[in-house]
Amino acid sequence: MNVKTNHWKTLRAGLRIGVLGAVLTAPGMFAGVVTTPDVVTVGTVSGPVSSVIDVPVSIRDRSGTPLGLDQPAGSHIQAYAIKVNYAPASAVQSITFTRGGITSSLTPASESNPSSAGSISLLDSFSETTNPIPFTLDGAAPGNQVATLHVTLSPTAVPGTVITLTLDPSSLTQLSNDTGTTGEMVSNTTLTLVNGSITVTPSVPALGHIALLVLAISLAFIAIRSRF
Repeated sequence: MNVKTNHWKTLRAGLRIGVLGAVLTAPGMFAGVVTTPDVVTVGTVSGPVSSVIDVPVSIRDRSGTPLGLDQPAGSHIQAYAIKVNYAPASAVQSITFTRGGITSSLTPASESNPSSAGSISLLDSFSETTNPIPFTLDGAAPGNQVATLHVTLSPTAVPGTVITLTLDPSSLTQLSNDTGTTGEMVSNTTLTLVNGSITVTPSVPALGHIALLVLAISLAFIAIRSRF
């Protein structure tokens, strides 16, 4: 069994038992202090009751970290495990986590979408040789979108409710090279997390046929008046 397969079996096991032992204790793990860590960011958006809201999830590749485009081949960000906890769960009817942005057209060597009550994760690994992730080094915040949370709001969600989207600060959210020998996470000061949210807004009632007719007549009248 190759190193890459072992790496992602370890990540999946970590999501089940709460640790990422093999990855985090690998010999190449960075042990120093980074003043400008790489960043994982969940977007902050709003949307009406019962609608489907797309929330971008981004990674910012910053220079001077153990992983990145400024590092030698074999030390680029080519894998990530991202776990998002959402609350109140009652305001969410359903949620999925997919690749997005710069990873949309890439073919992962491994992909997994574990979920449990109030949380969802996305794990992706890409070969640096055949599917390099095209990050923009030191780009503006929040960096490059790599994934999307698709959230269907509950019809019973109360307008004004703020659904928090909190990145798990444990080893369940981390970045890695494609072999799993180097990882970045909060606990080793090489990764910063920026949480997001969804604000529920009132739904807009659909206009009836008569209302649409009145609106059309009003707009036509305004257009005619504007000519004179």
